[in-house]
Amino acid sequence: MRSVKAVFKKQFKGTVQNPEVLMIFIIFPLLAFVMNLMVVTDFEGVPADISEMITANMPNMVTMQASVFAGMGLITILAGIVAEDIEKKSLRFLMMAGVKPGAYLIGVSGVIFLVSFFTSVAFSFIGEFSGVDFWVFTAAMMSGVSGSIVLGATIGILAKNQQSASALALPLAAETPLWQSFAIMWANVAVLGVFFAIVFTKKGLKS
Repeated sequence: MRSVKAVFKKQFKGTVQNPEVLMIFIIFPLLAFVMNLMVVTDFEGVPADISEMITANMPNMVTMQASVFAGMGLITILAGIVAEDIEKKSLRFLMMAGVKPGAYLIGVSGVIFLVSFFTSVAFSFIGEFSGVDFWVFTAAMMSGVSGSIVLGATIGILAKNQQSASALALPLAAETPLWQSFAIMWANVAVLGVFFAIVFTKKGLKS
């Protein structure tokens, strides 16, 4: 537990001090909000049937931005974080201090998961999801977030440096859908978690 807290505090400080990372959590819900604002604003001369059609499709537009956030942005963030720890020898130091793969992954991803939760809730409000729909949407978002976090961390541990991590993450991120069944999503998380632990142990002390 101490190792998790130490890594969590380290990552929280690094995330707060990195405006580029923080922007990822803001830009996508902001885009969704702007789209929503444009839809609910009355434009003079716009036919009523077209306005109604756009309004009816608004939840899909919000979901699209949410999917890009959970399925692309987070993969590149985690890949960059882990690759940076390897490049700066932080991972080697943590392993020599007795930090286990699970503690490192939970500590690093815990920060991103926590911030992503608030971003996911923001998407839910922007999309005007309520009741059961609110909880289903948020649960689906956090499932996608979890999968992307572990996938990004795995890419980061395999990459040689931050640049190669980004190059590996982007193609995989573009192919990662948000709305998958929960069983498949969490099975992927479990498999990737085990794979991450194996590579972490083999590569950590060599970095």
